[in-house]
Amino acid sequence: MKAIVIFDIDGVVRDVSGSYRRAIADSVEYFTVGAYRPTQLDIDQLKSEGIWNNDWEASQELIYRYFETQGQSREQLQLDYNTIVAFFQSRYRGPDPDNWTGYICNEPLLLQPNYLEQLTLAGISWGFFSGATRGSATYVLEKRLGLKSPVLVAMEDAPSKPDPTGLLATVRLLDSPSKTGGALEQDKSTIIVYAGDTVADMYTVEKARLAQPQRTWIGVGVLPPHVLETPARRHAYAQTLLTAGASIVISNIEELTALKIEELL
Repeated sequence: MKAIVIFDIDGVVRDVSGSYRRAIADSVEYFTVGAYRPTQLDIDQLKSEGIWNNDWEASQELIYRYFETQGQSREQLQLDYNTIVAFFQSRYRGPDPDNWTGYICNEPLLLQPNYLEQLTLAGISWGFFSGATRGSATYVLEKRLGLKSPVLVAMEDAPSKPDPTGLLATVRLLDSPSKTGGALEQDKSTIIVYAGDTVADMYTVEKARLAQPQRTWIGVGVLPPHVLETPARRHAYAQTLLTAGASIVISNIEELTALKIEELL
């Protein structure tokens, strides 16, 4: 078996319900002057549309939608996107951009380095493709998990999901080229697995499949911790991921073992 596993980060490698999602809620509450604070379910419903992978844009959209329920048009509001981003970052990273003290410092990890070591021992290459900023992604991968310069494609490197550009770029970085007829070519027999927790992640796999139909692409849905609190939420979220194209849905990324990957094939 030749396989590459690529991980989303937020909701897969780290629990962001008390960090990124809390910063979304803070931002919406602040810019609606305390009138509306979205719940986790509100944020899930927005992200189920499959196009709000960027949490800054998601915050702005929720602000717009609140005011539209109050009879105000988007043109009337004149929201400044950069101001929203700055406020969001002040909560997520903290007020000092050089010394992070914000919500990012308290994100629970959802996998441990020995899990990745087991994939390596099984001959499975792995890397990360995330809509998080490179600074935020590097913070969790290198500072928290202790990984040494892992393959990473982040927000600054590719268009936002579900555009597959970043996923395809990550595959290129991980796929060992074979020499055929004097030219280096990617090995099309390698199976590509992308594990993510959102509809946008599953749509990204489908778009990658359309771009490179000669390869085998598998989307693995991962349930983020905040939906595991009740069976009803767990079931509803799993169905959403399956409908969006996930081959399977798991409750924690460490369930995606080498044996499980082999079963998927």
